[in-house]
Amino acid sequence: MDSLIPFTTSGSLVDCVDRKMLVVLRDGRKLQGVLRSYDQFANLVLEDTVERIYHQDVFAEVWRGLFLIRGENVVLLGEIDLDQEDEIPLRQVEWAVLEAYHKQDIADKKKREDIKSQVLYEQKGFCKEGGEGDGY
Repeated sequence: MDSLIPFTTSGSLVDCVDRKMLVVLRDGRKLQGVLRSYDQFANLVLEDTVERIYHQDVFAEVWRGLFLIRGENVVLLGEIDLDQEDEIPLRQVEWAVLEAYHKQDIADKKKREDIKSQVLYEQKGFCKEGGEGDGY
C-alpha cells in the first residue's frame, strides 16, 4: 500500500534535471530556464534563465543567465512543453516597453491586497502580520 503514495519530496525533481522549466517565485517573478541541479531543500540552479513579464496579450523577457533559487521562495515549478512553447498566442515586445505597465500592474495588485487586508482586519478580526510581500 505504501508504494501507491506519491513521492513528493525534492527527490521527485530528479526527472526534471536538464529540462526547461518555469519557476514562479513568492515575489511574483516568473523565470524560465534549464534545471541543472537541486538539493534536499529544493534549492534550484537554473541555467540560460530568462525572466518574463506579462501584460494582457504581450510579454517581454530579460536575460538572467545562471540563477540560484532558494527553495522556500518557489511557489510553482513546472516543465515547459517544447512542442507547444511556440504556439502561445502572445506577442513579444521589448522589456523597456512593457516594464512600466508591469510595475503598474504590481502596484494595482498591492492596493487591492491592502484593501482586502484592511477589510479582513476590521470586519473579521484577521491579523495584519505575515503579509510582508507574500502574495502566495
